[in-house]
Amino acid sequence: VQLQASGGGLAQAGGSLRLSCSASGDIFTLYVVAWFRQAPGKERDFVTSISWSGDYTQYTDSVKGRFAISRHNANNTVSLQMNSLKPEDTAVYYCAASRTWKLTADSYYPGDFGSWGQGTQVTVSS
Repeated sequence: VQLQASGGGLAQAGGSLRLSCSASGDIFTLYVVAWFRQAPGKERDFVTSISWSGDYTQYTDSVKGRFAISRHNANNTVSLQMNSLKPEDTAVYYCAASRTWKLTADSYYPGDFGSWGQGTQVTVSS
């Protein structure tokens, strides 16, 4: 499956941004979709994931209650609504797809995902 991320930009602390990930090339409902982020000089970290049907979601602790992932299988997209943004949310955000759902959010690693979008920059100013 091919992925394309969009929607990044600049926001002030406390503001909101919405990211989108569009998929093509395969049956979208076969895939778990996740968002990772990578700040300068740091590793790529898991942010959130959503199950094949959208019934289950997982979040890293630092974004719980602020970020919300959703998927729209009819048009092969996944959205990430980011509210109450903090400067530490500044990173390049990547969407990724995998056939495998894991039991806990801290079980996901970049190597688990075979398909990646190109990344979109999110910058939060203080």
